[in-house]
Amino acid sequence: MRRTLAIVALGGVAAPLVDALSISFGMTWEILWALVLGFALSGAVQAVVSRSEMTRLLPDDSARSIALACGLGAASSSCSYAAVALARSIFRKGADFTASMAFEFASTNLVIELGIILALVLGWQFTLAEFVGGPIMIALLVIAFRLTLKPALVEEAKVQADRGLIGSMEGHAEMDMSVSGGSVLDRLTSARGFTAISHYYVMDWASIWKDIVAGLLIAGALAAWVPESFWQSFFLVDHPVLAKLWGPLIGPLVAMLSFVCSIGNVPLAAVLWNGGISFGGVVSFIFADLIVLPILNIYRKYYGRRVSFYLFATFYAAMVFAGLVVEILFGALGLIPAERDAKVVEASVTWNYTTFLNVIFIALSAVLVLRFLRTGGPPMLRMMRTSPVQDHERSGYAAHPATPRPSPEEGGAYACPMHPEVSSDHPGRCPKCGMPLERR
Repeated sequence: MRRTLAIVALGGVAAPLVDALSISFGMTWEILWALVLGFALSGAVQAVVSRSEMTRLLPDDSARSIALACGLGAASSSCSYAAVALARSIFRKGADFTASMAFEFASTNLVIELGIILALVLGWQFTLAEFVGGPIMIALLVIAFRLTLKPALVEEAKVQADRGLIGSMEGHAEMDMSVSGGSVLDRLTSARGFTAISHYYVMDWASIWKDIVAGLLIAGALAAWVPESFWQSFFLVDHPVLAKLWGPLIGPLVAMLSFVCSIGNVPLAAVLWNGGISFGGVVSFIFADLIVLPILNIYRKYYGRRVSFYLFATFYAAMVFAGLVVEILFGALGLIPAERDAKVVEASVTWNYTTFLNVIFIALSAVLVLRFLRTGGPPMLRMMRTSPVQDHERSGYAAHPATPRPSPEEGGAYACPMHPEVSSDHPGRCPKCGMPLERR
């Protein structure tokens, strides 16, 4: 009797778990090819856009600097942690604080891969909302900074930033493997270009795979376990006007408490959209990856407690108002989808276009990973959380503790394969990208 009860109880627990995992796998299979495509395109863009110019191009909060910040951010990695680390890096090197924050917003909200996944899971209207709402949100943030940000607070942020406390993904933010010289096509098709793309591709996956997995698992659990009646009540579906106001207000708070950021937010957004949250609420939820609790703690380390509270308040306000503006604008234009049919599906692998694309892009991923492994990738990957320069200054080269740091002087026996101007008489690693120096 006891054994029978135990089996029944186990079955009662296992069935919901299987349902949740089935939905998570189904969503993973639907978006896998798009993730590979998005990260490959992102790697290609990063391979031809130099990070070394960012500080020089962002000296103030003028319209020109903010526009450049948006463009540079859109060409960067979609990893929220890397975006936050790089924003501090360029701020420490002399970039304007407001422009640095605009860059940070664009890095996670105006990137190619996010747009692709949004279109596949939620629909093209949400991709359009991303690229319309993102600049609106950044403009609102700039206005808020101009009205409320005091010079004393910026100085406080600068003093704390210069302490160089470690946050997350420091190395990913610092490493610059972009290729210069020649046309864009020449750079992309060169051996160095192929190497750079492969390294950025793997680094981007390594930086956010946990968020993607967490987002898919949480989305599967919510879709399987939370009844539709709860979502409809929580999002005030029976009160259409209030729902349009409530969605953008609550969306960022749900995102903040989920601990999931970047592209990992999209599966959760799909569940919320099917559950009844407003269109603007989905938009503000997607935008809120920069105020999840772990990142708020990084702001405290980077800029101090007072500045972190200020960033949370202004970021949240910009996200809410951007969501409201998008709700009103897209509603007036008739662009809000009438049906709530985001792809939250159970596991189903059949020979269709999704499977065909997955096979092709898994093969592409294998080629890029193989190139990464053959060109000194693993040692560089180990340095992602601390910048190459910090790593050298703190403990020297791991493989050669007594080896002096390489200098850009010509004529050394060893040189960086990505930065030939960096050479040394001894083996070591490049302070720009972290790759092992190779014998000439």
